[in-house]
Amino acid sequence: MTVEDPRPLVGEPLSIDLLNTRWMDAGVRHDLLESVEGLAAWLAGPTVERDLRGHAVRADRATLDALLEARDALATLVGRPEDPAGAAALNAVLHHGCVRPVLGADGPVQVVEVDTPAWLPAWVAAENYLRLLDDRPDRIRPCGNPECVLYFYDVSKSGTRRWCSMTACGNRAKASRHYTRHHQS
Repeated sequence: MTVEDPRPLVGEPLSIDLLNTRWMDAGVRHDLLESVEGLAAWLAGPTVERDLRGHAVRADRATLDALLEARDALATLVGRPEDPAGAAALNAVLHHGCVRPVLGADGPVQVVEVDTPAWLPAWVAAENYLRLLDDRPDRIRPCGNPECVLYFYDVSKSGTRRWCSMTACGNRAKASRHYTRHHQS
C-alpha cells in the first residue's frame, strides 16, 4: 500500500523537495520518510519521477537509509552553511556515484552510475543541490514564516519570494499584520 504524499509543498527542485519531507502542520512535526511507505509516496511524486525518469527505484530500507543520509547532509548545509560537517556529509553521499559521459544512439549523453540502485535518489538529490549552488545559491531559502520548516528555490524574476507558499504562510503573515494594525489601540 502506498501512502499519498500529504506535504504542503511539492514540486521544488529535487534537493529542496527532499528537505521538505519534514514539515509542520498545526504545530505538529511530520516526516514523510519515517517509513518505507512514506518513501514510496515520495518516489511517486512529480519531482522525483521527473528527475529519475527511466530509472526503477525500489522503496526499501536501503534506499530510505541513503535518502536520510542525504537529507541530513542537506539540512546541515542549508541550516548552517559554515559548518564543514555539511560539506563532508554531502561529499560522502556523492562518493557513492558519478556521471559518465557516453556516446549514445543520438549523440553524447551523461549516464549516472551509483554503487547500488539504492543510492540513486540520494545521489541525484545531492548532485541537484550542487547545481542549485552553481546556478543561484542565494535563491535557496527558508520560508519567511518562523514556524515553518520548509525551503524553496526562488525562481521569481525579482528574486524576492519570501514564503514557501503564498496561500499558506504568506496569507497567514498578511492576516497577522492586518490584525495587528487594526487592533492596536
